[in-house]
Order: sequence, then C-alpha cells, then structure tokens
Amino acid sequence: MADNEQIRVLVIDDEFPARKLLTEYVSKIPNLQLVAACEDAMTASSLLQQQAVDLILSDIQMPELSGLDFIRSMKEKPLVIFTTAYSEYAIDSYELDAVDYLLKPIPFPRFMQAINKAVDRLRLRQQSLPTVASKDYFMVKADHKLYRIDYADLLFVEGQSEYVTFHMKDKKNVTAYYSLKKLEEELPNNDFVRVHKSYIVSVSKIESVEGNVLTVAGHKVSIGKNYKDDFMEMLCGKG
Repeated sequence: MADNEQIRVLVIDDEFPARKLLTEYVSKIPNLQLVAACEDAMTASSLLQQQAVDLILSDIQMPELSGLDFIRSMKEKPLVIFTTAYSEYAIDSYELDAVDYLLKPIPFPRFMQAINKAVDRLRLRQQSLPTVASKDYFMVKADHKLYRIDYADLLFVEGQSEYVTFHMKDKKNVTAYYSLKKLEEELPNNDFVRVHKSYIVSVSKIESVEGNVLTVAGHKVSIGKNYKDDFMEMLCGKG
C-alpha cells in the first residue's frame, strides 16, 4: 500500500472510556481514518453492511455478541486487533488470524506496534490482489505467479472467506487472496453482477434461471434472496 493511503478503522467496545482512548489513539496516526466507534457488535454489523473497513479494533466481552463470535460470524473479514482486559482469549483470537491481542490498559507504544503489524499485513494482501485494468483482461497474483484473467473466459467468481476463486471456461480455476466485495466494485458492472453473498457471475455466460438457481456453463449458482430482485430487474432489462 502507498505510504499516504488511508486505513479505514472501526472501533467496537461497550465501555465509553475504552472507545474514547482508542479513538484518540487512531486520531494520532495520520494514515488511520476512523469510520465509527460502536458500543456493540450488532451496531457494528449494521454499519458494515453500508461501509467497508480495513481494520477492526474490537473488545471481546460485550453484551449480546462477543467480539470473538462477531468476527467468527463474518464471511469476509477485515483485519482485526482485539483489545481486552482478559488474557484467556488469546488462543481463540489467533485461531481467527487476529493481527494482535492488546491487553488493557493499552499504552500508545504497544498500540503503535499492533498498527504497524496491521500495515504490514495489508501490504502483503495488496501484493496478491488482482490488478483490474481498463482492458479486456486483468492480472491476478496467486501461488507466487501472475495469471491473466480474460473477461471473456471468466464464468463466475466464488467467495471463500478471505479468498476468491475465479472459475474459467477452460476449467483452469485460480484462487487468490481477495475480498469479493472489493472485486464487485472493480469488475465492469455491465458485464458482471453479484447474485449472492458468495458469487459474482458473468451476465453473458448465464444459460438459464430457475427459481433461486442460475446455470453458468453447467455450474449451478444460488441466487441470494437479498440480491434476487435487483438481479432479475437487471437481467430482464438486458433482455
């Protein structure tokens, strides 16, 4: 990532003093942009449906839904740093691939150390992202190689946690470290459409639609109920 690129941060903590401290810490670091400070995971979940973030600073013990369960429930996970007064959840946090685990009270130098780890992780992610160009193809970095993905050969994209698989006409599929949400923003929206939280399909490759399932080159792809109305309107409009 570029040195001046902003990292979008979401703070989640049910205690006001903790939210205030983390907000102040975020404001001291030029590359960090505070998106919001939420008092519980449910509020954060609603916000994330509207806005993307790069990094979550989350408490663990919170009412209704713990920070661990909240991160565990996410299909596409931003980077996360857990901030808590309890040391016994450290193993759980690292099983969720947390960037760091900060014990309260959190001194600023220790906070900076965790942020630096997050920056390094984001750089590694971006080195493996597809580069979408204004051509009829783009390049994907995976398995220490660069793969050319031609729009004409791309059938659909399947999201799998923090990875996506590009399903191709020649069946030489490519799996890369990437966010399906970000890919949705980058692919030409006249040619590709999100039909499910886990799928983006090539409109021109759709063979049939029956109920909540569409067929692309013999592959069955589910249509999510939250996407169906927009998808059908788009499909009928193109017809």
